[in-house]
Amino acid sequence: MNIHSDDPSLLGSGSSVHDLFNRVLAQLPPQLDLMDHQAELAEAVSRFTLAERTQVRLLFEQFLVRMRELNASDIEIGGSTTGEKIWFRIDGRKLPRNELGTWPISFTDIITHSLLTEKQRERLFHRRAVDFSYTMQRPDVLWRWRASLYFDLGHMALNMRAIAGEIYPYQKLGFHPNISRSFSLRHEKQGLILLTGITGSGKSTTLDSIIDANNRSVEGHIVIIGDPIEFIHTSHMCIIRHREVGRDVTSFKDGAVQALRQDPDIIVVGEMRDPETIMTCLEIVDTGHKVFSTLHTGSAVETIDRMVAESPAEEQERVRNRLADVLRVIISQKLLPGVDGRLVLAKEVLLVTSSVRAAIRNKNVHEIYQMISESNKLGMISLEQDLVRLLRERLIDEKTATDFANNKKRFQELINQ
Repeated sequence: MNIHSDDPSLLGSGSSVHDLFNRVLAQLPPQLDLMDHQAELAEAVSRFTLAERTQVRLLFEQFLVRMRELNASDIEIGGSTTGEKIWFRIDGRKLPRNELGTWPISFTDIITHSLLTEKQRERLFHRRAVDFSYTMQRPDVLWRWRASLYFDLGHMALNMRAIAGEIYPYQKLGFHPNISRSFSLRHEKQGLILLTGITGSGKSTTLDSIIDANNRSVEGHIVIIGDPIEFIHTSHMCIIRHREVGRDVTSFKDGAVQALRQDPDIIVVGEMRDPETIMTCLEIVDTGHKVFSTLHTGSAVETIDRMVAESPAEEQERVRNRLADVLRVIISQKLLPGVDGRLVLAKEVLLVTSSVRAAIRNKNVHEIYQMISESNKLGMISLEQDLVRLLRERLIDEKTATDFANNKKRFQELINQ
């Protein structure tokens, strides 16, 4: 596929996208600073006719089709340093795609503005960034993306992550039966379960698999609060509600509080971004509900420390005790490049036992790593132990394992045993 910015075959009408873009740019007042320029550009794009907006979207969706053909996880468009190229991340590597042509930064500004609704445009200029979901209907499948549009040196930069069209099979995640019981509403009606890791570590994929396993095994009501909503679940044994921040609810905190009045069994809070949301989740679990959420932390110990540290100093003791009472499982995961070029999941698993609870209450969180390492029979595993497993199964090489280990000294000790 070769796409050029002046290719009239991309259009359903007589004029080209190239002409349309140049016409918009020619109408803008001269000598504007970049922020005013973007505001004027957004206003001009908002006045597109339905036919013009459709033309631009058809062009943009050719990029997305190519992305799906190559099984890319992410697409990058626009901004000051893309070299006027469209970039994809494929098997962990992000590279420009020359076959998609070159796109001047002023053109990608127009393309990305055309993707937004009026309310999304308002949030973009208020916050300098906006998250949203994008849907593309194909003959036999609905494709979805999670998108983030933001300012980059006064121009628009867009990242979109492909949302899997199918749930990853829960059985392939390889969790111990003890961990699976903690996930299951059938076995445990309340408690806080956390999925942690950096962006792109597969948290959403794992979380959707766990939700799907509940949906297929027990009757109940699941409320999912996301920013944006990624995978849309079909109700099976559970009725599942999807509430998108910015569209259906104003914030994660408000969505969680409102969910209490909606007769839920499970509440999924897409991300605990701030102290208020953390405190709200702890309070909701106290009311007898099961809560799943995510954090951008790299280990179980770091997660506990982060949740306590995020709260005001005068509240930390209370948060620590509450966390000891309600926390059930922490999964910290990473996606590693495998020897075959595909991504491989490595994870650390903490099951909260009476010893772990005592360590949290007594401010001995540093002892928990050793508890994880010595409790494999209960279903726990440290990241370093899991890396050794993947290395011995020849799914990753030693350099990769070492690079991704949190505790490199401990990892070396394990592989030398």
